[in-house]
Amino acid sequence: MTLQQLKYVITIVNCGSLSEAAKQLYISQPSLSNAVKELEKELGIEIFRRTPRGMTLSSEGTEFLSYARQVVEQAELLEAHYSGDKKIKRICSISTQHYAFAVEAFVIMLSELDHESYEYTLRETRTGEIIEDVKDLNSEVGILFINDFNRKVILKLLKENNLVFHPLFRADPHVFISKEHPLAKEKQVTYEQLEDYPFVCFEQGQLNSFYFSEEICSTRTFKKQIHVSDRATLFNLLGGLNGYTISSGVLGSDINSGTITAVPLVTDEDMLLGWIENSRTGLSNAAKRYVDTLKKVIDSYGFILLDESSDISQ
Repeated sequence: MTLQQLKYVITIVNCGSLSEAAKQLYISQPSLSNAVKELEKELGIEIFRRTPRGMTLSSEGTEFLSYARQVVEQAELLEAHYSGDKKIKRICSISTQHYAFAVEAFVIMLSELDHESYEYTLRETRTGEIIEDVKDLNSEVGILFINDFNRKVILKLLKENNLVFHPLFRADPHVFISKEHPLAKEKQVTYEQLEDYPFVCFEQGQLNSFYFSEEICSTRTFKKQIHVSDRATLFNLLGGLNGYTISSGVLGSDINSGTITAVPLVTDEDMLLGWIENSRTGLSNAAKRYVDTLKKVIDSYGFILLDESSDISQ
């Protein structure tokens, strides 16, 4: 077993395919495939399952990846220490629902890296894909919310896929609307007041279950409803059509150019926001740094950070 073989496995997982990994590693696809097969033969385990749809990590491969990442990271630290080069390349992927505070934490973390070499990925994506990303180790951290409506379904799905939910904070739902919206000056708003305005929400693709919605009111019927796939489009529609969406109330610093405001929504529901990880692997130092920064950002908005002992079952 060589350090290069470990890097091969990590690259395949990060890229999501053998062909893309071969391109990044500047070797042929057959050579990469043979190197992995030799490693599997030497260790007597199956790291990847080969299917017509590509390669996916086996349960043994998931455990192996955790150790491989630690070895490679330590080797890089050792090399940097004795070569005098402190610019160690950091590699980390984050998947999140469409939250400005998650982006803000990402920006702050990278701005504090002191020009180190790094390769980070931030995916604002659908709920089902966040869970898949963390399950398949394409992302180390996933950010999503649970509430009374989706709790049983989401937690059951996480458990089935060896994923752990770590609570961050509880938030009362707010509507995001343009500062020019007729309801922008209200101290709070009701669903009845919003009835004639377009409700803008994030589409969830093939996994378009009510339980995967990013908005708490997924089972309500709306007179006007618009599905979008990205936050920039959503903000444009809030301004251009006097639309609204429902989220945590945390807009984020300078993310929306000051054109959007958050107004409390009258409801008995709340949102428990948190992050998920794959229980079979530990977080890299880069991922730990992101989670720490995320907590600092949330704390800066005045929310009470929850500890690991917090009851997420209710």
